[in-house]
Amino acid sequence: MIALAAFDIAGTTVEEGGAVYRALHDAVRRHGSAADVDDVARWMGADKRTAIRALLALGGDPTAVEETFVDFEQILREAYDATPPVAMPGVLDTFAALRAQDVRLALTTGFSADVTGLLLDRLGWRTGVVDAVVTTDDVPAGRPAPYMVHRAMERTGVTDVAQVLTVGDTVLDLRAGTQAGARVVVGVLSGGVPRAVLEAAPHTHVVDSVADLPAVVSEVEASDVGAREVEPAR
Repeated sequence: MIALAAFDIAGTTVEEGGAVYRALHDAVRRHGSAADVDDVARWMGADKRTAIRALLALGGDPTAVEETFVDFEQILREAYDATPPVAMPGVLDTFAALRAQDVRLALTTGFSADVTGLLLDRLGWRTGVVDAVVTTDDVPAGRPAPYMVHRAMERTGVTDVAQVLTVGDTVLDLRAGTQAGARVVVGVLSGGVPRAVLEAAPHTHVVDSVADLPAVVSEVEASDVGAREVEPAR
């Protein structure tokens, strides 16, 4: 039985046109980093301060993490003002379908609380859409550490990792779900990471988008029923 589905935000449940990675690239370049697009892509899904620290090591000023982070947030706000983020196709239907199966919903993200709040406000998701939101401000380390998944469990009252499904669009999302011990670790192609890259990371499923999750949960539930039916009598 799946009791909790923990979703990444950008590229998984929310289409924001890659604004976060353009903002990250612009911010570190302003502070002297020679990072190129591929360097930034390696940090997809990571805590943004951690990403900034690593990217500033590529020719920038590694002591300017907080100043760069402030610039990153401002650039991102301006991008979201110009082109507001929207829910990925099928996401709200998927949320409703999972709730109908008594699955609790959480969002986990490599964003800070401020950036996450900005996103949720733009989407109208601040209250009532999910049961918990976990940002990098809530944990000692972001992905691929397992802490955000475990914090989502804590906030939704789920105590068994065998009842947890995680879903994200990056390798770090899949590594975090696996390290958290989640029973189901789903990669989605909606964020633009190639299938071959996601399939090379630890996972249980790779699907096109979050719209495919109800079928994944039904598959898991059917597997549980089948296992109970063949369990030998004692």
